[in-house]
Amino acid sequence: MKTILIYIILAISVLGFVACEDELNQSPITDKSADNFFQTEIEIESAVNGVYATLQGFNLYGVYIPIIGEIPSDNTFAEVPANDGGRYGQLDEFTTVTENPVITNLWRDSYRGIQRANTVLNRIEEVEFEDENVKSSRIGEMKFIRALLYFNLVRLYGDIPLVIEETSNPNDFFGQARTPTADVYTQIITDLDEVITVLPKSQSEAGRVTQTAAQSLLGKVHLTLGNYNEAINHLGAVKASGLHSLVANPADIFTIENENNEEIIFAVQFASGLNGNSEGSRLFQQTAPSGTVNEAKGHNLPTVTLYNLFDPNDLRFDAFLGVTEEGIPFSKKLAEPATDPRDGGSDMVVIRYADVLLMLAEAQNETGNTQAALENLNAVRTRAGLSNATARSQTDIRDAIALERRFELVSEGHRWFDLLRTNQAISVMNAWFAEQGRSTRIDENDLLMPIPQSQIDTDPAITQNSGY
Repeated sequence: MKTILIYIILAISVLGFVACEDELNQSPITDKSADNFFQTEIEIESAVNGVYATLQGFNLYGVYIPIIGEIPSDNTFAEVPANDGGRYGQLDEFTTVTENPVITNLWRDSYRGIQRANTVLNRIEEVEFEDENVKSSRIGEMKFIRALLYFNLVRLYGDIPLVIEETSNPNDFFGQARTPTADVYTQIITDLDEVITVLPKSQSEAGRVTQTAAQSLLGKVHLTLGNYNEAINHLGAVKASGLHSLVANPADIFTIENENNEEIIFAVQFASGLNGNSEGSRLFQQTAPSGTVNEAKGHNLPTVTLYNLFDPNDLRFDAFLGVTEEGIPFSKKLAEPATDPRDGGSDMVVIRYADVLLMLAEAQNETGNTQAALENLNAVRTRAGLSNATARSQTDIRDAIALERRFELVSEGHRWFDLLRTNQAISVMNAWFAEQGRSTRIDENDLLMPIPQSQIDTDPAITQNSGY
């Protein structure tokens, strides 16, 4: 997918899918040029690349999504909560306000990506492709990205507006209000079900969506909903495909030299040193401990408690985590940029095979197949240089899987969603705060992020979540 980066700027500048923020109440002035643009395969390909480009943005997988999926949990913390106006500290301390830039910009850019995907899906059917299989793949890729963005939104905000048609006039959607969570999940499942049969098993350009990426995401969606047999079907299909395996040495999973390896199922692509250092990620700079590199922010650092939980013989301990001279743990999953701290070349891994195995183990355990669950759990532990898990009861295996996910997936943006999925967020976080000697306590009102105030101000039909 690195080659796609070359075309992204062109795609964004030509298409202009979404009007500027101060023009949201106007019909887009680019309608005519957009109608004239989507005429050829080359133009559609540019539009598809523009959808992928949305994922790279600072407000999505460039920074915000990996952080918001981790920092509210017991896995990571904000070193200086007041940094950057407290936008990350609020997430860490459960004091998030409705004007918080993280929840506001993540919402906006998610819908920007959804709009771009909807536009491609609306226009692509009328365009002739040299290879119809490529056309089918592009349709599948767009539906996957739309499903991924909606999956993030529904887990973070609950009921949300559901839009699956191209928006030529934003005014048409005022007054729609929020779509029930169940209906949003139905659309996510529909999109992913439809694309599994049309997406290829492999792509010529690394970073494009594949069949196993759709199966993995669909498996995670069903796991989130408690549809364990469906989750087993889809996650088991990924395992049975033989297309993925665990990288032998954990230290090799995230190196730039080994990007898009056999363990990576889907990753948002970044590259350092291109287009004036504009194609890299700022995640390294944002999550590096203060004082370690220029403008380091320390926004999503592993907690000392988690650091101390690691078995010293665990190969992931040194591969995944480091510690400063001041005793502050940090993630080693992102390579330090050689050009500029804000120009990171590490891809943002969204789905990898170790996650699939642990999700499969979780679903199998919940259906009573503890032996199969242990097999998949132990595959991850063996790669880490550890002995097999000693857990035998369903409850103990459940706890062992949850702990293994913390070790394996730390700083990848999963822990908060894991706590929500397993209904443990309140109990785990209140126990965590008590252990830290903090007076913070959370309840049901803290499990969803607030709807951005700017969205409510724009459309009064959008109501706020409880507690905000």
